[in-house]
Amino acid sequence: MAVERATVDLAAYPDLVMILLGMRVNSATGVKTLLGLGPQISKSARDLPDGLLSHETFLWSLFPPHVGIRQYWRDFAALETWSRTEPHRAWWKAFLRNSGGTGFWHETYFMRGGVEAVFDDIPKPIGLMRFAPRRAAKGGMFTARQRAAATNAESFSDRPAPPSVVTEDEASGDR
Repeated sequence: MAVERATVDLAAYPDLVMILLGMRVNSATGVKTLLGLGPQISKSARDLPDGLLSHETFLWSLFPPHVGIRQYWRDFAALETWSRTEPHRAWWKAFLRNSGGTGFWHETYFMRGGVEAVFDDIPKPIGLMRFAPRRAAKGGMFTARQRAAATNAESFSDRPAPPSVVTEDEASGDR
């Protein structure tokens, strides 16, 4: 029997953004952090924030526990707006104060070109970090918008940047 093949027509989604996210347990306390946050993230996705087209969860590995999410957003503006609302803002601020024995990372891919990524408390290179030069997420590489603009400046030149969830000083502990 022949394989049934299919594809998709993305013409209606010229500004589509796909983001891969992962949370990895780095210590025993990380299991509690991961299990506490998982249901909250699932509920947030079920609430369908404006612009979220799809949300899928999966397992990267059992040992160490490392869970993943793949999301598709209508455009970066929708993703960026959502990331500055509750509950995401509270999650991110809390994580940057104390990772709770976990590491977090994301890689964002833009339909119009460009990629950005961040890796927080990830002890071994994964994803893009396996081959691309590592840089501190500071200065011009602090926010997702800044990192994305570094690889695809035209897509962001006509959009004002919203305030960051946390300032660089807050993230580094220099309050």
